[in-house]
Amino acid sequence: MTYNAAAKLAELGLVLPAPAAPVAAYVPTVELGGFLYVSGQVSFVDGKLIKGRLGEDLSLEQGIIAAQGCGLMLLAQVQAALGSLDRVARVVKLGAFVNCTSDFTDQPKVVNGASELMVAVFGEAGKHSRSAVGVPSLPLGCAVEIDAVFAVLPA
Repeated sequence: MTYNAAAKLAELGLVLPAPAAPVAAYVPTVELGGFLYVSGQVSFVDGKLIKGRLGEDLSLEQGIIAAQGCGLMLLAQVQAALGSLDRVARVVKLGAFVNCTSDFTDQPKVVNGASELMVAVFGEAGKHSRSAVGVPSLPLGCAVEIDAVFAVLPA
């Protein structure tokens, strides 16, 4: 692996937030068997929680930004757990939940905010499997929540 994820983030003009502390009885990450499982991260952007429902009070563009915020928080959790994003061998899967109205059908477009971030940072290794599910509500009223699985290199 020859990429430098920190340099790529800087090139993209992106800064990782401080990793969020859990708000309930779980841990942010679990490393096991060559994989890092990251708990769902909600839509924080510039330190503020993006709340609301797509198709009601948030636009598609706001949803995409919210999903990118989730992606940045996922990467912040990975860096905190592994010490470096360069230990990521592959982004394996993103599981995304979009707070939306029953007639909103652009969940895949929303979640592209996080998916495209992973490819921008990790290149081919950032391509992943994914789900994008619409739900009627999310914790804290947030717009988007995304969890992830990463294949990791040994320390």
